Amino acid sequence: MAINYNGDICVVLDFQHRTPGNLRAFVQASLRSIRTGKSSDIRLSSTEKIEPVPMMAKKMEYSYKDGADYVFTDPENYETVTLTAELVGDAKNYLVENGLVTVTFVEEKAVTVEIPASVILTVTDAPEGVRGDSANNVQKAITLETGITMQAPLFIKTGEKIRVDTRTGKYMERA
Repeated sequence: MAINYNGDICVVLDFQHRTPGNLRAFVQASLRSIRTGKSSDIRLSSTEKIEPVPMMAKKMEYSYKDGADYVFTDPENYETVTLTAELVGDAKNYLVENGLVTVTFVEEKAVTVEIPASVILTVTDAPEGVRGDSANNVQKAITLETGITMQAPLFIKTGEKIRVDTRTGKYMERA
């Protein structure tokens, strides 16, 4: 959600409603300014009025990396949007060419990038498992096409496609 706070449009990153013992209830929120990009923690009383700002979510495809920035394309009208590495965040570990993501815009400015709950990635490096290591659920370190390393079962080989949970960063299954 985006709100107008002190004349600045901010994206709400996190919030909690608190009711301490003998005090009045309040909302503790973490906001990120769209204009400056800085995050701040604020405390709002129950009587304060907040003006919501409309947000628009668009499905976009990841095109390519341009230096430190990431370029996304709208599949409907082929318009491109260039986003900084800070805005993309940890999603960069799971971006593959032509992969779909959801980009949220507030007043024509991109504010967040959401990736699907799971993605299919190709294994680029998987060392052979040692024979006799299969007594328990033994795992080995593998490298994926995006450059991240993770733990996967011994039977995974180089060149295979696997499904990865983007929320936890763990191996799910073969694809």
